[in-house]
Amino acid sequence: MNQEEEIARLTMLRILGNIVIPLVEIEIQAIRSQGSGGQNVNKVATAIHLRFDIQAASLPERYKERLLQLKDSRITSEGVIIIKAQRFSSQIKNREDALNRLREMIKSVTVPIKLRMPTKPTRASQVKRLESKSLQSQRKSLRSKIGEE
Repeated sequence: MNQEEEIARLTMLRILGNIVIPLVEIEIQAIRSQGSGGQNVNKVATAIHLRFDIQAASLPERYKERLLQLKDSRITSEGVIIIKAQRFSSQIKNREDALNRLREMIKSVTVPIKLRMPTKPTRASQVKRLESKSLQSQRKSLRSKIGEE
């Protein structure tokens, strides 16, 4: 890996191909982790709190709109993605985990929505539908009183 690629890797988060986010747009804060872990949990800030403002991001507009439309509890009403990573006991691993989760969330909106192509009902399904309708009609006619019409 040459020096330019290394600098790009350290300053940019690559989502897909040519879609990248500068790391300066992502606010990363180390916090104390919750749960068990002994004295280390009380002393070392290993969990990562990641904040990403969708509106201020350098993403294409169509991706911003789709991100804001997502029904995800990690997106606030102000349009900020908040990810808390504390799976690992290492701050570096938690940072990578948080960035990967952000990457996957953004990747999910880059997939184009498949439009449903309406199809005509098959001849067999039309025949089946008409037969069930006539059967239902016969059942209802049998419920009527004899002699009345």
